[in-house]
Amino acid sequence: MRQPRFWNNSSDAPGWQARALTPLGALYALATARRVAKPPEHTAACQVICVGNINVGGTGKTPTVIALIKKLAGHKVHVVSRGYGGTLSGPVRVNERTHAAAQVGDEPLLISAFAPTWVAKDRAAGVRAAEAEGADVIVLDDGVQNPSVAKTLSIVVVDATVGFGNGRVMPAGPLREHVETGLKRADLLLSIGDATAQASFQPDTSVPHVTAHLETLETGMDWAGLKVLAFAGIGRPEKFFETLRREGANVLHAEALEDHQALSDGLMARLESDAKRFGAQLVTTEKDAVRLPKAFRPKVLTLPVRLRFDESTALDDALARLAL
Repeated sequence: MRQPRFWNNSSDAPGWQARALTPLGALYALATARRVAKPPEHTAACQVICVGNINVGGTGKTPTVIALIKKLAGHKVHVVSRGYGGTLSGPVRVNERTHAAAQVGDEPLLISAFAPTWVAKDRAAGVRAAEAEGADVIVLDDGVQNPSVAKTLSIVVVDATVGFGNGRVMPAGPLREHVETGLKRADLLLSIGDATAQASFQPDTSVPHVTAHLETLETGMDWAGLKVLAFAGIGRPEKFFETLRREGANVLHAEALEDHQALSDGLMARLESDAKRFGAQLVTTEKDAVRLPKAFRPKVLTLPVRLRFDESTALDDALARLAL
């Protein structure tokens, strides 16, 4: 969904829309509180690390999951996701060669290239399936508000550029629950953004705070001066477009799509036609690339990014306490 502009207004000046919708936000927050208060259905025999957010939409969970997989090298790490946007209920282990994003969701399909990944609408069933396959660490993707599985470590991820927006719960703001409520269940707060964004994001919390930023993965591609038509269906497409510009690409057109939007043949034919008219190369994100129709995959370049921790002592200490 495209987020309303008033969601990111200052909490000191939220606007009339936010004020009018605040009673509905209170009901949403109450429903969330009742759900998360339920006892877990399953406590795994292995460690369960939850990566989630308080905001709706993209905050950087997928690159965080990939970074954790790399930090946990040497362990049998499995990832369990609900498979947002996919048709399969699971539990099913994602096969990047045979599954399509329409079946398992784009994020699990991307993550499956790094670690065994399970899609399960029933998270507890997904965790049991991963355990049965020998996982000794399970990363639960987007489960902060899901009480079905007991977590040994919970990480809340936030985009430092927008922070927690106007601080109100949807539909009055961008939050699934109030910040202070969500952070009470968190062991770590991870904010993702450049130095300027991190300097402006000053959370009022005692939860250990880790900072990180996204860096372009070196692929040997020379983006300098390349004319591109960029398209992205992620939480904040403008982040991707700005990254391309920083790499030196000449972004002649930037097409912001809805988060997880299906890349139909018709849409791609239109983008290809526009690219030809501009004399530009089609470029998208890794997450969008897994949704491309087969006929278009050779025609579209991707700009991969990876999470880099600025200083990860709090995270490393937390992992050490889990005896990992």
